[in-house]
Amino acid sequence: MNEFAKEIAAPAARPPAPVTSTDPERITPADIFRRRTVRRPELRKLVPLSDTTIYELEQKGAFPKRFYLTPRCVVWPLAEVLEWIDARRQEGREGCGAHPDYRQRAVPESRR
Repeated sequence: MNEFAKEIAAPAARPPAPVTSTDPERITPADIFRRRTVRRPELRKLVPLSDTTIYELEQKGAFPKRFYLTPRCVVWPLAEVLEWIDARRQEGREGCGAHPDYRQRAVPESRR
C-alpha cells in the first residue's frame, strides 16, 4: 500500500490540526483529503437521503454539520460524511430504530 493510502486508512485519533503553513512541502495528500468539502449535489450522490432528512439529522447532531464558504455556498466536510456512512454501516439494521408495523396500516375500503 502506498503512503497516501496508509495515511488515509489510519484512523485519526483527534481532529486534524489546521494547515497553518503555505509551504506546499508541508501539506500532505492526507491533509488535503481530510479538509476536502462536498457541495449538495455530491452529498446527494454519497448519501441517498432527502434534504429534509439530512437537515433533521443535522439538527439532532446525528449528521455532520454543514458550513458556509460564502453566503450562497453550503458545504459538508467529506471526511466526516464518510465516517458517518461507515458508522451507519457498522450499526447495521439495528441502528435504524424501530420499523413500522405494516399490519397497522389503514386498509382502503376497496380492498376489504
